[in-house]
Amino acid sequence: MDKKFILDLDLPAWEAYIKEKGQPKFRAVQIYSWLSKGVIDPEKMTNLSKEIKAGLKEDFIFESMSIEKHLVSKLDGTQKFVFRLYDGHCIETVLMRYKTGLSICISSQAGCKMGCRFCASAHAGFGRSLTRGEMLGQVLLAGSYAGERIHSVVVMGIGEPFDNYEELLGFLNLANDEKGLNLGARHITVSTCGLVPQMLQFSEIDMQVNLSVSLHAPNDTLRKSIMPIANRYSMQELLDACRTYEQKTNRRITFEYSLFDGVNDTPECARELCRVLKGIHCHINLIAANEFDGSDFRRSKPQSVKAFQDLLTKNGMTVTLRREMGSDIMAACGQLRRGLQEKKET
Repeated sequence: MDKKFILDLDLPAWEAYIKEKGQPKFRAVQIYSWLSKGVIDPEKMTNLSKEIKAGLKEDFIFESMSIEKHLVSKLDGTQKFVFRLYDGHCIETVLMRYKTGLSICISSQAGCKMGCRFCASAHAGFGRSLTRGEMLGQVLLAGSYAGERIHSVVVMGIGEPFDNYEELLGFLNLANDEKGLNLGARHITVSTCGLVPQMLQFSEIDMQVNLSVSLHAPNDTLRKSIMPIANRYSMQELLDACRTYEQKTNRRITFEYSLFDGVNDTPECARELCRVLKGIHCHINLIAANEFDGSDFRRSKPQSVKAFQDLLTKNGMTVTLRREMGSDIMAACGQLRRGLQEKKET
């Protein structure tokens, strides 16, 4: 489809569009300002002429972010949005409140190709990658719905962000643009399951975005059994890329580690994890694994989680246990979309 989503353009692109239409340059700033506030309906852009509004409606896609479902947790106020895109694909977005403000977890793809065995997203199939504007739209529209500015963004929802690398970079630039959303780079985190070439590219960008790596195992054998990406890039290659990122950016890496009962939660795994991560400036984020129908994996018992965390701490690692939020609304990524896909197929 030739038309772009209305949020895909940055300010220089809007200036080029306005120039092509024979309109004064300040019109581009007006349009970009409205969009950065989450206003994507031209009729609500009150300082634009009828001619410009008609042109926008003719030239761009607007209906790419309709809310299919909106759930609010009774436990902690976490909000989950299911957005339906213009071509029928669905994505999930989760809005969480912390002491520092609102944090949003956005999707980068409709589905995921990575095939991690424990992930609900992998079991729902792959649709397509999102555009930069569709990533930005999740932030703008959820924030507008909440009536509050988003404090931080994690690209950790459905999809592998580095499998959509160019659009991811486009989103980061749009989000960080001081004339647009103006979200500080240090308030943005990108999560990857370990696409090594893109990790090395990412270490070269001039932006202080945080990097999170989904590790989930302390060695190649175990990682290959649960994460197919480990068959392409070894643990050594992955950790070497992490060291390169650390050296190039001088930034700490977060390693995500979901704990599965009897799989990767043993004291031996904890000790081995300490050995392989030794010398890397990092933080380990332990996760109480999500369970869903059809999965062979079960979350670790509370006593196993505590023992694992205690061993890491004893060995000098910086470690936290991720706070579980929105469990009553299936806030974990992929769970709701998977249900919708299965219902559609049925």
